[in-house]
Amino acid sequence: MSSILRLHAIALCLALSTSIAGASPTSTQQTNATLVREAFTNWQQGKGTVFDLLAPDARWTVAGTSPVSGMYASKAELAQVVRSITARLATPIVPTVQSIIAEDDVVVVLWHGRATALDQKPYNNTYLWHMTFKNGQVIEVTAFLDTYALDDLMHRVKLVP
Repeated sequence: MSSILRLHAIALCLALSTSIAGASPTSTQQTNATLVREAFTNWQQGKGTVFDLLAPDARWTVAGTSPVSGMYASKAELAQVVRSITARLATPIVPTVQSIIAEDDVVVVLWHGRATALDQKPYNNTYLWHMTFKNGQVIEVTAFLDTYALDDLMHRVKLVP
């Protein structure tokens, strides 16, 4: 085999092995993405939510400047905030996933949520959650959303004490 032909063969083997290695997701990525996909499916069907994946000491950050923006240091702390939102809704938020991307221990999901508020007006929002997993549980989340829509809901729908 000529030197040129050998170099071409080596280059082809390297190119193929690099593209195959780069294209193959790890089992952790697949597992975490599957957990998120199943949690959203369960949520759509009224059988739980993505919050079920949270570790008890998960840190959750809501980006932006809404009344609930900030960092929450536990699942219990976050639950209080979620209750303050859902208490203003006549129907549960129904999620529709647009995409899920996984890399290493991180899963990013882009989704849209629809509900009806207590004042019978729609509450629609788009979310992007950047979730970090450890041992099958979410340990950290940064949530991006339309904080204007959330702020509107929180100020528009007053809770009766």
